[in-house]
Amino acid sequence: MLSGKIAVITGGSRGIGAAVADKFAQAGADIAVISSGSGGLAREVCGICSERYGVKALPYRCDVADFEAVGSTVAKIKEDFGTIHILVNNAGITKDGLIATMKERDFDAVISTNLKGAFNMIRHCSPVFIRNKYGRIINVGSVAGLMGNAGQANYAASKAGIIGLTKSVARELASKNVTCNAIAPGFIRTDMTADIDESGPLLASIPLRRMGAPGDVASLAVFLASGGADYITGEVIRVDGGLAM
Repeated sequence: MLSGKIAVITGGSRGIGAAVADKFAQAGADIAVISSGSGGLAREVCGICSERYGVKALPYRCDVADFEAVGSTVAKIKEDFGTIHILVNNAGITKDGLIATMKERDFDAVISTNLKGAFNMIRHCSPVFIRNKYGRIINVGSVAGLMGNAGQANYAASKAGIIGLTKSVARELASKNVTCNAIAPGFIRTDMTADIDESGPLLASIPLRRMGAPGDVASLAVFLASGGADYITGEVIRVDGGLAM
């Protein structure tokens, strides 16, 4: 399905990002996995993908909030793989707190990683897509960007920004055969949601009465990157069990 394609995945060392890397590799794509940590988990993800599916998979350490670092990393990926066809902006952090007491640095940090990080990656990858006259951009947002969420003004604002960014990029790059879509996950079982009690009142707000799995998001990402989604752009698709409908 994605054989011959090169996919760049940010925040790809665990959770949704690792699931996306696995699904893309399973579909035949070579993958570049970007993480901000020491790189051990990213190397592990790449090793599994290479061994299991026979694709080329390389890890890269980069803080996506750093414009210059992103530029250097994208240049290295182009050197290592030759080009880039698909970008999945998944890197994200949370620093929750009530708006009346939220620290400025916590607001800025979340916006810088979640929103500016996506801009940085798109900014540096889009010239490659334009030259190729082909590109698939998939931004991982959140239902928090659609609904808001008490205690997460910074996170919700960053994910709402992702929606505007997605639609603007979709309009700008459509004539170059570059699509840009967003996925809005609900409650997905990852490290970020590890403290949520699935047996508590949360489930009552989800029509399907369960949390989702990283693979649910990854499967949609593969579809949006495939030929079956060539006529879809500027969309925000929820993967939330009906939470935000």
